[in-house]
Amino acid sequence: MAKSDPLIIGRVVGDVIDPFSPSVRMSVTYKTKQVYNGHELFPSAVTLKPRVQVHDGGMKSFFTLVMTDPDVPGPSDPYLREHLHWIVTDIPGTTDTTFGKEIVSYEMPRPNIGIHRFVFILFKQKRRGSVAPPCSRDGFCTNKFAQLNELGLPVAAVFFNCQRETAARRR
Repeated sequence: MAKSDPLIIGRVVGDVIDPFSPSVRMSVTYKTKQVYNGHELFPSAVTLKPRVQVHDGGMKSFFTLVMTDPDVPGPSDPYLREHLHWIVTDIPGTTDTTFGKEIVSYEMPRPNIGIHRFVFILFKQKRRGSVAPPCSRDGFCTNKFAQLNELGLPVAAVFFNCQRETAARRR
């Protein structure tokens, strides 16, 4: 990964995941808005789960998607890091999350203090049906979850920024 990589600049690498080499393309889309690293989306735009597509992942491969917020309760003092928002397992390569198994239901982002990062991390599974749900959404750790489920390093990741909407910003 180059130092100019948005995942490094945005401190996703380090705070959430270890350095990795992306090997699969993943696209995340909320209705018509595609998620790009570091772009801002309003909470009102992310109330329903996004469509997450795995591109060129290979027909015989299965993937796990994790969505997490490493900035809880606020980015200046994220002592509750991380809060888990979503897990889908057994996603066949070259399809999307609707073909996988949702083991932790989607929870919409509701940041209270500051600008939060919401990170989508894709892992390649060793085999189908091999990923167990965590005990809790709070105090989640993506790296520990990956170790416990033998997922190895991520194969793709993308994040967006989100902050509380004020009435003035909703216009």
